[in-house]
Amino acid sequence: MNALLLAAAAEEQPPLIPHLDELVIGLIAFVIVFGFLAKKLLPNINKVLEQRREAIEGGIEKAESAQIEAQSVLEQYKAQLAEARHEAARLRQEATEQGTAIIQEMKAEGQRQREEIIAAGHTQIAADRKAASASLRQDVGKLATDLAGKLVGESLEDTARQSRTIDRFLDELEEKAEAVR
Repeated sequence: MNALLLAAAAEEQPPLIPHLDELVIGLIAFVIVFGFLAKKLLPNINKVLEQRREAIEGGIEKAESAQIEAQSVLEQYKAQLAEARHEAARLRQEATEQGTAIIQEMKAEGQRQREEIIAAGHTQIAADRKAASASLRQDVGKLATDLAGKLVGESLEDTARQSRTIDRFLDELEEKAEAVR
């Protein structure tokens, strides 16, 4: 090392400053290596970086478009859900109205049938009353003629006379019954 220092002292240049020849050769070598790197390696690096940037931007755009599409699908779903709820409410309302209408129809039908049954019952009662009245009239007439025949002492077999007597007797009974009411 001493020898190196002595050699440097002999040249009178500080030891850290290179010779001009070495500096020029180093600079030329640096320019050649830098030019080679700039020509060959830098375009490949830029190409890979550009592809990566495009992939990232494309991914972001795809994500944004997917998000927009998902948002539109969500809006469509919400609209369909609201429409389905509205339709369900409408169907419930229609079912309630139909149920009420059916109940009213059934009540009206029941009322009509009840009135028909009552009317049929009144008709039947009137027919039975007439039949009973006719039968009773006949029986009372027969009994009255028999009784009258026994009281008078002669037979009242004449039908016309018997009929007149019975009718007169029953008319008198009906008048008395109406007067009592």
